[in-house]
Amino acid sequence: QVQLVESGGGLLQAGVSLRLACTASGRAFGTYTMGWFRQAPGKKREFVAAISWVGDTRDYADSVKGRFTISRDNAKNTVYLQMNSLKTEDTAVYYCAAAQFGSLARSRVAGSYDNWGQGTQVTVYS
Repeated sequence: QVQLVESGGGLLQAGVSLRLACTASGRAFGTYTMGWFRQAPGKKREFVAAISWVGDTRDYADSVKGRFTISRDNAKNTVYLQMNSLKTEDTAVYYCAAAQFGSLARSRVAGSYDNWGQGTQVTVYS
């Protein structure tokens, strides 16, 4: 098990950039696939991005592809979500998640993850 803490959320204008971070405590961070999800008011939690154990494979939701970048630093037990060209529809609570499955084939399904952070709010206004 790992404990996850997100940071970096905020209130910002459309078009700007923001980087979220998720730091894990516990051992063996490098054996976890990491994902970012988000949930807007009144909507289901949705997949945003995922990255493999060693960071060589990434997956993105179509809605963020080309604007968001997921990365990880296993030496710092941290995964990042760089968000560029933010839109009002990106407004949501962003959650990071961790799971020990070896392929990204399951990474888009929230139920595949068994470790979740508390979330960080991102609000984008026009």
